[in-house]
Amino acid sequence: MLDIRELREHPADMEARLKTRDPSIDLAPLFELDDTRRKLISEVEELKAEKNRGSQEVAARKKARQSAEDLFGRLSEISTRTSRLDEALRGVERDIEDLVGRLPNVPHSSVPVGGKDDKIVLRTFGSRREPAFAVRHHLEIGEEKGLLDFRRAAAIAGAKFPMYVGRGALLEMALIQFMIFHHARRGYTPIFPPFVANAESFFVSSQLPKFADDVYAIEKDGLYLNPTAESILVNLHRGEILTAEELPKKYVAYTPCFRREAGSYGEGERGLIRVHQFNKVELFKFTAPETSYAEQDALIEDAESVLQALGMHYRVALLTTEDMAQQASKTVDLEVYLPGQGRYYEVSSCSNCEAFQARRGNIRYRPSPKEKPAFVHTLNGSGLATSRLMAAILENNQAEDGTIEVPAALRPLVGFDTL
Repeated sequence: MLDIRELREHPADMEARLKTRDPSIDLAPLFELDDTRRKLISEVEELKAEKNRGSQEVAARKKARQSAEDLFGRLSEISTRTSRLDEALRGVERDIEDLVGRLPNVPHSSVPVGGKDDKIVLRTFGSRREPAFAVRHHLEIGEEKGLLDFRRAAAIAGAKFPMYVGRGALLEMALIQFMIFHHARRGYTPIFPPFVANAESFFVSSQLPKFADDVYAIEKDGLYLNPTAESILVNLHRGEILTAEELPKKYVAYTPCFRREAGSYGEGERGLIRVHQFNKVELFKFTAPETSYAEQDALIEDAESVLQALGMHYRVALLTTEDMAQQASKTVDLEVYLPGQGRYYEVSSCSNCEAFQARRGNIRYRPSPKEKPAFVHTLNGSGLATSRLMAAILENNQAEDGTIEVPAALRPLVGFDTL
């Protein structure tokens, strides 16, 4: 959430920067509501001051054994008027909160202006595999080898829900275990959190109110299925004041993730590319503002280290203003190459959200014992999402005879070298 005071201090500049994310953004209605809010607050304060003076006059007359009957009518009128204004003020504040809650974060100055297809490739790692034989799509070879079963999964839950079978299930679980222990050794505290959260948690993470239609809701209990462990982890220190010595706090968590992913999908999104349920290991940091971008660079390196350990070719891309999630101020994606489709797919988005989420969740730290608390910065990144990683293994590690080589780092966990 943005600070409306900062928006008002530099309205033209802030609106211009926000328009690079969404050209339809117009701050005028927000400022009009804020003007109304300020006017209502002023009126309420004046009425309360008048009521206080009247009450003091009543007390003085009673002490002097004088009648105060002439004041009671006005004091009653003030109370009624104050109640109505307080109700109106609460309504205006709800409208302001809704408008501000839908605004995206202000992009960092290093983020290029552009649309979803304008990302900038910063670097690549390893060589892109282009074998002499035709690499088969991961869905086809996965089902042929009995590693994936989308047909039975659809009968159980519906389309776009995957099911891993046999060695496919073992490999999926090995990926999760390998990544959790890998990041724990790099200084992240492991978390095995709830897979559901309440509305307040989803507001802090920025899933609500803007993306209410995109998440799975358990209406009877007022809970939501987790779309990413970021939604859970950002709430670990909600309402707390941390010390400077505690920062950065680094967490790693595994959760299944549930997303509606509404709409039709093209040929390139068959199989594990875009599904309603997938597994993910998530990295999350709470940092001091002055170190958050250095910590983002370190977060990216931590996510990359998994791909390097698995021997994957990938590229690192800086997203443009229109391509970032609402809460992000700067996002860098890691994308693996799938030779069966001849294109790159994102397996991790590493974002610095600055104080956007911390302001929603009132997550602060005290820079020093004598200083006032300030909002922390929050960072998140997949470390990694397994579905597309599984697709990358099945497509990149194929031999001409159809054999699939298991990455060396996973072999001790699964007990076999090939699929």
